[in-house]
Amino acid sequence: MNILVDEQPESVTIATTEYQLDTDFRTCIKIIMAFEDPELTPQEKQLVLLNSLYSVVPENIEAALERANWFLNAGKEKFNTDETSEAHRVYSFSKDANFIYAAFRQTHGIDLSTAKLHWWTFLALFMDLGQDTTFCQLTALRKRIKTGKATKEERAAAREMGEVFELPEVDNRSLDEKEAEADFISKVKALEEKRNGL
Repeated sequence: MNILVDEQPESVTIATTEYQLDTDFRTCIKIIMAFEDPELTPQEKQLVLLNSLYSVVPENIEAALERANWFLNAGKEKFNTDETSEAHRVYSFSKDANFIYAAFRQTHGIDLSTAKLHWWTFLALFMDLGQDTTFCQLTALRKRIKTGKATKEERAAAREMGEVFELPEVDNRSLDEKEAEADFISKVKALEEKRNGL
């Protein structure tokens, strides 16, 4: 897919059936934010994806998820919502929303509150936000900190920023793993209370 010469997709084909997609950038950001939400189980995240992106959810859920991943990743086969990118995650659509909005205004003159953008158009513009924007400076600093390349002064600046600098952790554990951890913690607390004679 070449954004310069090919039409951006409005649908995907699964088997022989064409399914319309909600290609608005806001919908896709909401899906990504759902994948960042620690309160949602993996199954709930997939439901958000399917119900938000498809006007009619395909019967073949596995194929629907695969094509959704392809679309969300702008035509590449894998949409990485979690595992391999988490170590170097440098932005969050929920946490950095104001900075992203301002960067689009500053770089492209686009008001995202009123813009009508296809997801792939949004991604192309997002990848070319100006280096002099607060958003790009913040993400560059986060990357230098996470890769261990930050100077002493940069690490101090990051500490001073506090909550602005920190990104929420993405919890990709299954519901069973979360329940097992909660069960383990409750058993440890019960042992501590028993030991302390409570």
